Amino acid sequence: MPSAADEIAAAVVEAGGALRFDRFLDLALYGEGGFYATGGRAGRRGDFLTSPEVGPLFGTVLGAWIAAEHRRLGEPADFEVIEVGAGPGTLARSIQQHWRAAGVADHPYTAVETSAAQRTTHPEGIASVSAMPDRPVVGVVIANELLDNLPFRLLVFDGGWREAHVTVAGGRLVEVLAPLTGAPAWLPPTAPHGARVPWQEAAADWVTSARRMLTAGTVLCIDYVTPRTAELASMPWREWLRTYRGHERGGHYLTDPGGQDVTGQVALDQLPEPDVVRTQAQFLQRWGIDDLVDEGRRAWEAAAAAPTVAAMRMRSRVREAEALLDPAGLGGFLTLEWSTPDRPS
Repeated sequence: MPSAADEIAAAVVEAGGALRFDRFLDLALYGEGGFYATGGRAGRRGDFLTSPEVGPLFGTVLGAWIAAEHRRLGEPADFEVIEVGAGPGTLARSIQQHWRAAGVADHPYTAVETSAAQRTTHPEGIASVSAMPDRPVVGVVIANELLDNLPFRLLVFDGGWREAHVTVAGGRLVEVLAPLTGAPAWLPPTAPHGARVPWQEAAADWVTSARRMLTAGTVLCIDYVTPRTAELASMPWREWLRTYRGHERGGHYLTDPGGQDVTGQVALDQLPEPDVVRTQAQFLQRWGIDDLVDEGRRAWEAAAAAPTVAAMRMRSRVREAEALLDPAGLGGFLTLEWSTPDRPS
């Protein structure tokens, strides 16, 4: 199997000597030798933690939100759940557990994950696929920390905005700048020298495609989001363009391609305008996390003298909620919702 570096070097030659940054990211993350194709993943034994890996409480709250969406649409029989960027299947597993505990019927659940290795860990009872369905859907599309991992173009201010490409020089990957044509409307006219911003065409296109696929329902995206691209231009670029490996920050994004995750802050002004924007903390509180924590605390107190495994799981809700609601961490993520008003008659 070729390494990501080999794939990128071959693509540089094929592109005529320089590869646009989003194509570099696509190969570094999702190519045959890319990070996610060769074992990179979320989880305590992986490279980073997302909200589902904190514990099952996140999936329990999302299960309540899914039930509310089902009711909002008039409880259609063909309602289904599509999770995109499902990783190892942790969220799908938690939502299934919530459905069983609540004694409700499962909705058809499709987990979309490009990594074949991660699809092998998906729970039974769901459809595990590599690409989004190409058909009309009634229900919900969920993407937790997907948009930040979709390949993006990279713009650099050097007396004016230019576009970053990747080439090979002296046996290593280096960055070269090319003139920028067709500057988008959200791009600030000026910025500090060396400022960098993402051009998130793929993320905007993904939201548009997901909305178009839904005949009725809601697209829900949860991610670290900055309202305006101009805010990213004023930040040191290492604050919004980050790499991770083994739960630690990685090296420069051009080093060790395929060996580290590369992720960027999502710029809200580059996406289709959402119908609802909340912080993750507000979303989870809206859909009952506080009541679930209180329930867990009461269950633990009742069983504290002779604790059971079930009681200890209920007790863990307190710790999980602290992490999920932390405004300086996961609680400060934004939830973005694009909804159809109701089901067409």
